[in-house]
This record gives sequence, C-alpha cells and structure tokens, in this order.
Amino acid sequence: MKQNKYDEINFFSEYEKMPRSVQGLNAAGEWHVLKALLPDLREKTVLDLGCGFGWHCRYARVQQAKTVIGVDLSEKMLQKAQEKTNDPFITYLKMPIEDIHFSASQFDVIISSLAIHYVQPFETLCKKLYAYLTPNGSFIFSVEHPLFTSRHEQDWYYDKDGNRLHWAVDHYQTEGIRETNFLTQNVIKYHRTLSTYINVLIQAGFRVSAVKEPMPSEEMLKNIPEMRDELRRPMFLIISAEKK
Repeated sequence: MKQNKYDEINFFSEYEKMPRSVQGLNAAGEWHVLKALLPDLREKTVLDLGCGFGWHCRYARVQQAKTVIGVDLSEKMLQKAQEKTNDPFITYLKMPIEDIHFSASQFDVIISSLAIHYVQPFETLCKKLYAYLTPNGSFIFSVEHPLFTSRHEQDWYYDKDGNRLHWAVDHYQTEGIRETNFLTQNVIKYHRTLSTYINVLIQAGFRVSAVKEPMPSEEMLKNIPEMRDELRRPMFLIISAEKK
C-alpha cells in the first residue's frame, strides 16, 4: 500500500505549519543526533529517501556533496523542495520509495528521515539499498520508534484534567499496519520491532555501527517546556549502517 497523505490538502496544510517545516533541520528534535552520525559528505554522491522539503538534500550540498538525488512520493512536497532549492547538483524525483531503481554502487551515502515507517517491504528495500551503495558506503535513517508505533493510538493516556499520565505499549510483537492519527485521520504506518530493523539490515549484508534513541537537545528542552515529556519515552529511532 502506497498511501500519499501529503498531497491531501488538509494534511499538507497542517504539515506546513510544523516547526520542522517552517524552520528546517534545527527545529527537528532528532537532527542533532542524526547529523552527528553522517559521514564526511565532501565529493560524495547522496540519495535522500522521502526527501520532503529537501532540507537534508540542501544540507548535503552545503557539506560539499558532489551530487544529491531526493526521492518523494508527494508532488506538493517536491514543489516546496524545488521552490527552496537553487542548485543544479540536486535532483528531485517523484516516486514511491518502494519503486526506486538505481545502478549498482551509484551512491556513497543514503539517508532517510522519518519516511521508512511508511514503507511496507523493508527487507526488499534494504537489499536494494545495499546494491546501490559503493563498498563501505553508509545508510543512515530515522523512523518513529517501535515503542511509539506499537499501538494504533499513538498518544498518551490522560487524566480527567488532560494531564499526561503515561505512554502505553501494547501489541509490540505484532508487526504490520497501524492506522493512526497524525495531523489528520487514517494515516497508515508500518510497525516493526527494534530487532526486526536491526536483523533485516544484517541479513541484507550491512554492518550496523550505531543505534540511537535520540532525546531533544538541551536547547530545545530549555526553550520548549513541553519537550520534557519526550524524555519519558523514545519517539525516534536512528540507525547507521555500512556496506561491508
């Protein structure tokens, strides 16, 4: 199933208002951790899966990447990316992540930010990406944390006064579709366990070099009081892997 909520008017209008959509990478709570895992991008060929507004593509070029290709299913997202980009060495392609087809050893670095939990065939995707990477190439990606995606109701439990009591985890071992509410209703995501993410990468041939469950930066915790609730459960998972 290739759902494209981002081209729905109501969904996209809400997405545009999010801090990470307005302010870019520095407003993304997990960026400081993902950034630290990226290899030296100078003269590297880079693929960004689920590139959205193109923030990571433009960052790669600032870091002197040779060429960057950004892939996204959403026409509205890519239109915004094009509007924000003035660089002949960045190319945006409209297609589902599941349908990508590139040459063997075409990329030195593949990145993906909060997109792969929308993709069903993770095993097939990992095999593709392994083939597309050069020897010792890097694959770094973030997803919603499996503790976050385990239930259809991806929300806190509240008391009668609206205070957040706790974050429940249920049906963790049952992988598959979760129909959730994110900005609007009926958003399809795919829940996988932490061990599935890691073992599928290993089985595809990757060497897993880092697994991170990022917390908000000290600056965010200081300036955005509600961010302190993000210390109570992990919201994101970031994995860095290399082609052996």
